[in-house]
Amino acid sequence: MVRSTYGAPSRQKKNRRLKLAKGYWGGRSRLWRTVSESLVRAWTYSTAHRRLKKRDYRALWITRISAACEMRDYNYSQFIDGLNKAGITLNRKQLAEIAIHDPIAFDKLVGEAKGARAKAVAASA
Repeated sequence: MVRSTYGAPSRQKKNRRLKLAKGYWGGRSRLWRTVSESLVRAWTYSTAHRRLKKRDYRALWITRISAACEMRDYNYSQFIDGLNKAGITLNRKQLAEIAIHDPIAFDKLVGEAKGARAKAVAASA
């Protein structure tokens, strides 16, 4: 019986992995063992970073909204509180897009938030 080898699939696996490590620096893109180790680590971090990416985007949106509010002499926490009291249910991504692309609409949102907060203060007094 002829001896069975794993030559072609092994080479295909190696080529596939080398292709995945194409942009890596130095031996991380050329040396088989280093490529394998680098890919395992990259895959591990990619799993964690898919979750961290959501956190990073939320922080970016909050920063943008805060900057837009500061331009209108208002602060972020009061703005969000006012929107909640006014019953406006826009998420932070939508608010950030409005702040960048439609400043007039954002001015109206700030006015709504201020009015709702003033109404809540008057009701509690």
